[in-house]
Amino acid sequence: MAMTDLSTSAAASDVAYSYRPSLLGAAWVFRLTEEGLIWDAGRRSGRIPYRAIRRVRLSYKPVSMQSQRFLLEVWADNAPKLEIVSSSWKSMVEQERLDKAYAYFVRELHRRIALAQSSANETVRFEHGSAPLLYWPGLTVFAGVALGLAWLTVRTLQADARGGAVFIGAFMLLFLWQGGNFFRRNRPGVYRADALPEMLMPKG
Repeated sequence: MAMTDLSTSAAASDVAYSYRPSLLGAAWVFRLTEEGLIWDAGRRSGRIPYRAIRRVRLSYKPVSMQSQRFLLEVWADNAPKLEIVSSSWKSMVEQERLDKAYAYFVRELHRRIALAQSSANETVRFEHGSAPLLYWPGLTVFAGVALGLAWLTVRTLQADARGGAVFIGAFMLLFLWQGGNFFRRNRPGVYRADALPEMLMPKG
């Protein structure tokens, strides 16, 4: 069985997605059925009716081996928080991107939540980005480090140490590019189920 199964199985409306969160652990499998979201995470499993989902968050979570990595978090009544990631461990040194399957699964889950929300007159909060209590202090630290690197580059140039200035300047540019991309994508906010934030979805 492939790590990612995006198909219509015995029930024509079922959609499945799976990924391996660690190299040695079991694959986590998620299925969207008519009854709800069914999940199997090794020794734990369960079923969540769509009407029981209270909160959803999309975010951008890169790691060292995979810079294009996205995360879907789901909170529901009487259920643990579920984390669904757009990449899967493939080997000791490689994480496989599951962009197409992840994007399809996420969009279909939102569609089903919206239908259940409408029919049951329930309210679901759709959030994007990092939690505000983590984002704003992190952004402050990022800005402080960036200013420190810029000051250090200027001081190095004033000391006529051009080689050191080039090294520090290159590191600063890399830091600004990677950190800026992370904070740009993960700015906290809310969205509608029918208007997913494209910056937090894989391309294609």
